[in-house]
Amino acid sequence: MHRLFIALRPPLPMREALLAAMGDIPGARWQDDAQLHLTLRFVGEVDRHVAEDIAAALGAVSHPAFALRLDGVGCFDRRGRIDNIWAGVTPHQPVKSLHAAVTAALVRAGIAPEERAFVPHITLARFARGQAPSGTLPMDSLWPAPVEGRFDHFLLYESHLGASGASYSAIARYRLG
Repeated sequence: MHRLFIALRPPLPMREALLAAMGDIPGARWQDDAQLHLTLRFVGEVDRHVAEDIAAALGAVSHPAFALRLDGVGCFDRRGRIDNIWAGVTPHQPVKSLHAAVTAALVRAGIAPEERAFVPHITLARFARGQAPSGTLPMDSLWPAPVEGRFDHFLLYESHLGASGASYSAIARYRLG
């Protein structure tokens, strides 16, 4: 089985700004450079044949390259518990358009569309169950520099879960533009 997702890899200056913004919050498991990405779509576990269909379908995605700028921080919670801290990007339109094109390609490969809304973001930290701090987080101290980066490709990744978290391997690259 292959655990797949499709994502944008921020260029080095954006990743450096994100790494510099990461702070000291008890219980936070900060992402390292290799883990920083903007997920366009999480697929999950599929067999080899479906993975090959997905890779082929993504090859037909046609979308112009675009620039994004880091823009603020936020957190997602699950049932009132902070789950992760993320950095936002702007403008949303080009990345949402690419998300729609990727979703359409996945539907052609037999993968149902996601039901939850797409929120463009780059995860900075995750919290283990029961490790999220109570109250509010010092979000102002995590605000990244508004670095801009150009995105001229997206990637198909395979995720490998281990005792120390997930590691990602890019298995296909697709040009934009």
